[in-house]
Amino acid sequence: MIDITLENLQTELIEASMRQPVLLDIWAPWCGPCKSLGPVLEKLETAYGGRFLLAKLNSDEQPEIAGQLSQAFGVRSIPFCVMFSQGQPVDGFVGAVPEADIRAFLDKHVPTEDAQEAEAELEAAEELLESGGDVGTVLAKLQEAVALDPANDAARLDLIKLLLDLARDDARCVAEARAVFEPAAPKVLSDARFSAVEHWLKAAEVALTARPLSELDAAIATSKRDFAARFERAQCLFAAGARTEAMDELLEIVMRDKAWNHEAARKTYVAILELMTKPVPKPAAEVPGSKPTLEIAGKAAVAHSDPLLDQYRRKLSMALF
Repeated sequence: MIDITLENLQTELIEASMRQPVLLDIWAPWCGPCKSLGPVLEKLETAYGGRFLLAKLNSDEQPEIAGQLSQAFGVRSIPFCVMFSQGQPVDGFVGAVPEADIRAFLDKHVPTEDAQEAEAELEAAEELLESGGDVGTVLAKLQEAVALDPANDAARLDLIKLLLDLARDDARCVAEARAVFEPAAPKVLSDARFSAVEHWLKAAEVALTARPLSELDAAIATSKRDFAARFERAQCLFAAGARTEAMDELLEIVMRDKAWNHEAARKTYVAILELMTKPVPKPAAEVPGSKPTLEIAGKAAVAHSDPLLDQYRRKLSMALF
C-alpha cells in the first residue's frame, strides 16, 4: 500500500498501473465509512497475493486529484475507490460496500494467478527475443503462457508468429501454428492482428505443396493474367519471409483485377502491411522536473512513420483508385 500525492502520482499510480491493476482508495480522516473500508481493502490486497496494488489518497491533502476523479465519474462522496489499469481509471465504486461485493469488483479487473504467470512468461519471452536469446526457450515460454491463459491474445499471436518463422526450416511447425490459431479463429472478423496472422498461416500451408518458383515464373511469363500462378507465387514469397516481394506480386493482381478471387490479393497485401507495422509505443513517462498531473484521457502515443510501409500503402492506394 502506498499514499498517492502529486509528486508520486505518475510513478506510483499511472506507471504502476501499466504493469498491474492499482486500486486507489480516496478517503479522508473525518470519514467514518472510510475507516471501516480501509482495513478490508488492506486485507484483500494481501489475500490477492500481489495481483493488484492498493494505493490511498487523502482527499483533504490532495483535493486536485480527488476532484478530477470525482468529476470524471460523477461522484461527490467518499470513500470512493477507482481501479486504474494501463494508465487509466477504468471503473470504481462508492461507499463501504461488503467484502463480497469488493471481491466481485476486483475479479472483473484483476488477473487470475494463471493469467499473471502467463503474462510473466510472455514478458520473459519477449525480452529473450529482443536480446537474441535461445529460440527454443522462447518457444517453450510462449507455449506455457498460452497454456496458462488461453485468453492472452498477445502470447497466442507471438507463438503463432514464431512457429511460422520456424516453419521455413521445419514444415511441422505449420501444423502446430494452425492448432494454436484455431481456438482464436472467430477473432479474425474483429481483430486485424488475427486476420493478418491467418493470411500468413494460409500462405505457409500453400507453400508446403506449391509449384516450384521456376514453374510459376514460366506460367506468368506465358500469361501475365495467370492470377492463380501470381497469387501462389506471392504466397510462397510471403511464407519465405520475402514480404515486399510478395506485395509486389500481389500488386500486379490488384492493378489488373481488383476483385479477383474475392479480393484475395488486396486482403493478403493488407495483412502483410499489418504484420510489418510496429506496435504503437507505450506512453512516455513524465519529463523529470515537470509538474505531475492526472490526465483522465491519457497521453496519446504516436506511432513512428515507416518510409517503406508508407511507400507500399501509397502503391496500394494508387492501384485501387
